[in-house]
Order: sequence, then C-alpha cells, then structure tokens
Amino acid sequence: MKKAVVLVVFALLSLSLVAFTLLESSPTVDAKYIGTKKCGMCHKAKTGDQLGIWEKSQHAQAYKTLQSDASKAIVKEKGLGDDATKVAECLACHVTGAGEDASKFEKSFSIEDGISCEACHGAGSEYKSKKIMEDHAASVANGMTEYKTEADIEAQCKTCHNEKSPTFKGFKFKEAWAKIAHPTKEG
Repeated sequence: MKKAVVLVVFALLSLSLVAFTLLESSPTVDAKYIGTKKCGMCHKAKTGDQLGIWEKSQHAQAYKTLQSDASKAIVKEKGLGDDATKVAECLACHVTGAGEDASKFEKSFSIEDGISCEACHGAGSEYKSKKIMEDHAASVANGMTEYKTEADIEAQCKTCHNEKSPTFKGFKFKEAWAKIAHPTKEG
C-alpha cells in the first residue's frame, strides 16, 4: 500500500513538472505588422510628427526604388532575374517584415510602405494601444524594440546600410540619423 502511494505521488509530481515545463515554453501570441497608417493615427505633428518625418524620408520610398530601371539592371547583372520586387535579398532591406509569413501582417499593412515604423520598432499589434504606448516599459514588454544607446540604433541601421548592398557608398550614421530622428514629444 505504501509503495502504491509513493508511486501515485511520484506520478503526480512528474505530471506536474511536465505540465509546468509545457506551460513555461508555450509560445506567446506573435505580434503582427500593422502598417504606417495605424502607427500614424497617433504619431502626428502634435506628438513629434514621426509620420511626417518618415513620409519625407528615403525609407518611405524603399520599395518603390526596387521598381526602378536601375534596380532591374542590378538584379539582372547578378543573375537574380529582372524584377527586384521578387528578390529576397532586395526585399530584406526594402520592405518591413520581409520574409515573414503572411499571417504576420494585418490588412492595414502595405508592402509599398517600404521601410516603415515597424522595421525598427518591431511589429506593433501588441503595443499599439495608447495606454501601452504611454508606458515605455509596457511597450517594450509588448514587443516594441528598445534601443538603450545610440550605438544600438546605429547597429540596427547597419543591418542594411552596409557593404552587402550593391549601391553602398558608405554610411555616416550621425548624418543619416539627423535626417530621420523622430523623438516623441511629451504631452
């Protein structure tokens, strides 16, 4: 009888451990890309004009550049076809979320937005609400990418602005950052 009780207790503890392990490792809901229209609903002139700064930037034109004759010539020369908008190596630095599964994009997202908010800040579906965005720690906890130093920002930029690009002519971070910096105004 004692042996049976010990076996039952051992079995329950084992099952509890397995259940706890599965619970700990279960995937969380993945954030989805929401697109610039959703981000821009809040990030307007009154709060720092982040949307306006992006709209005037080369990042907003990144996808469109892939449709140019110059881009077509580059991919043709590299033996990658004649449509840069279909080449993964090009899309990686010209489209936010390139390579992600289609299920990761909300209907509001547009590939034609090029390199948009979420390319640097992370897919926004889980941190987009005003309540979360007003709390930096909550934003980060819900998927917003945090850059603690200027060097962190520069490293993110250099994932695309580097010698792997066929049109790379050097990258001066401070000059580039001055063109696209978009801090949020308090209040």
